[in-house]
Order: sequence, then structure tokens, then C-alpha cells
Amino acid sequence: MNYWLIKSEPFKYSWDQFEKDGKTIWDGVRNYQARNNLREMKKGALCFFYHSNEGKEIVGIAKVVKEHYQDPTSTDPNWVVVEIAPFKKLKKTVTLEQIKTQPRLAEIGLVKQSRLSVSALKAHEFDVILELSATK
Repeated sequence: MNYWLIKSEPFKYSWDQFEKDGKTIWDGVRNYQARNNLREMKKGALCFFYHSNEGKEIVGIAKVVKEHYQDPTSTDPNWVVVEIAPFKKLKKTVTLEQIKTQPRLAEIGLVKQSRLSVSALKAHEFDVILELSATK
């Protein structure tokens, strides 16, 4: 299974709103590397949901429920979306500060490419973040 981290500014789209909606399309991505990551997401893949700018913390886990297709907010066929649904709220949020102190997370995109809105995670990185969040 592939694992991912997706970022949203909570004043634009928060975890709480996501839970209320029950499902959403992950649209508006306009970075080629992030777009390529969306194209790699498979149905059933898990994604950490990160609040950027405000909070700077991972708050929950989403699940990919539909693989990539044309972004309806763009006429350019290069841009795609995936559909995601809430999977689980973390017991404890995991802050960027905590992540930066973990040598086992030194290579994740959130640290190495901080502006990337959709990044891949290795299985052991996903597990470390779950451990930090006290979530099973």
C-alpha cells in the first residue's frame, strides 16, 4: 500500500469540515510533482491530513475512495483530482515541530519539500507518525 500526506490550510478546508462533508475531491493542485503524486494514489491508500500555516499538525487520516480524474476546476487536462473520505481522527495531533525532532522522519516531504501539498510517505514513516499520535 502507498501512503501519502496531504496539506490544507484549516481556514480554507479543515479536518472538521472534511468530517462533516464525509467525502471530498482533492482539487486545485497546481504543482507538477504534487499532481504526479495524485496520479500515483490508488483506491484504498491512506493519507495523513495536515493543517498547514495554522496549527502545522497532522490531525487525521483520509482514505482514497476514487483514483485520479480531470480536475473539474480546470480546463487543462494536465490537472487531476482524487476523491478522499475521512478514515480516522488521530488521538493526538502530530506537530511539525515533533516531526522535525524525529530522526526517522528526517527525509519526509513535509521536512525536505515543505511547500509540496501532496507528498509520498514510506510505510515506516507512516508507522512512526501513527506511533507519535497514539493511534492504532
